Amino acid sequence: MIRIAIDGPSGAGKSTLAKSLAARLGIIYVDTGALYRTVGYYVKTKGVDPKDSGAVEALLPEIKIELKYEAGMQYVYLNGENLGEKIRQPDISMYASAVSAIPAVRRFLLETQKSVARENSVVMDGRDIGTVIIPDADIKIFLTASDEVRARRRYNELLAKGMDVKYEDVLADMKERDARDRGRDIAPATPAPDAIILDNSDCTNEESVEDVISIIKEKLGDIII
Repeated sequence: MIRIAIDGPSGAGKSTLAKSLAARLGIIYVDTGALYRTVGYYVKTKGVDPKDSGAVEALLPEIKIELKYEAGMQYVYLNGENLGEKIRQPDISMYASAVSAIPAVRRFLLETQKSVARENSVVMDGRDIGTVIIPDADIKIFLTASDEVRARRRYNELLAKGMDVKYEDVLADMKERDARDRGRDIAPATPAPDAIILDNSDCTNEESVEDVISIIKEKLGDIII
């Protein structure tokens, strides 16, 4: 069994890299950010301030989240409903960031994430995978890129989905989320001490995958590749 943790800030390309890597290795990809987005989505639908920890915690007993894998793809179900792209809206990103700073929310989702990693070979991406979720991961990558590159990637992604956004707004939102994620008291979004820092500002996703494959081979040998 192999467990690979990919952490990093928003827009670094964690999910794209993790999906491609999991497909290359033939193992499960776990998008942990989708779990926080799902909680954030529910909080928004209830009209609750995502920074009101007491109000958010009171909603948690109403939430049932399931991870399902169909044809190699991860789907997140909220109370029986597959939310699909509903959790990918820009405002849900901000809700996800806010609720992820609440200890009760992190405890609520912790066992879901740990249980998947215990039972399967996984590539898991997020912001505290290598520090909290699977601190004994075989490979830990902290993926990063410049603010401008990350914002441009996210901007193009949102445009491709037909959203009316401005690059300047995406950049500002990203910087705000970065500051919140790095500065939170619970599981701040910082590299694990033994993580390998990988800056992909000037790399394609294919090049990033090859970089990680090289890291895996160096640390674990060719047996799983």
